Amino acid sequence: MLVTAIIFINLALVFYTIGVWGEKRAGTLTNKHLFFFILGLICDTTGTLLMSDIAKGTGGNAAHAITGAIALILMLIHAVWAIVVKWKGSDKSKQSFHRFSIIVWALWLIPYGIGVAMSMF
Repeated sequence: MLVTAIIFINLALVFYTIGVWGEKRAGTLTNKHLFFFILGLICDTTGTLLMSDIAKGTGGNAAHAITGAIALILMLIHAVWAIVVKWKGSDKSKQSFHRFSIIVWALWLIPYGIGVAMSMF
């Protein structure tokens, strides 16, 4: 189960990175970027649920748990906002959406990095 969780978490990184930086590079929000945001969220949620199941009863790492929960909530808000902007937003909002995307992506890297560091010790 650990290997599966690690695969999902890393797929989340790949998909979310493709979505965020693809959007930044394109200069506007497209359906393709939205697809990658949602795919990243699904993979991160799946990997997190698997990791949580593995960590039950171990006490875990509070910083990792808190930052991970915040990151998942931000990813969900990001995906919902992307849907709203894509279908109801102005061209200007579609072009400036990437600023929020990069912030959420950078904040998502914090629990990812903590998890990587925890696996080394």
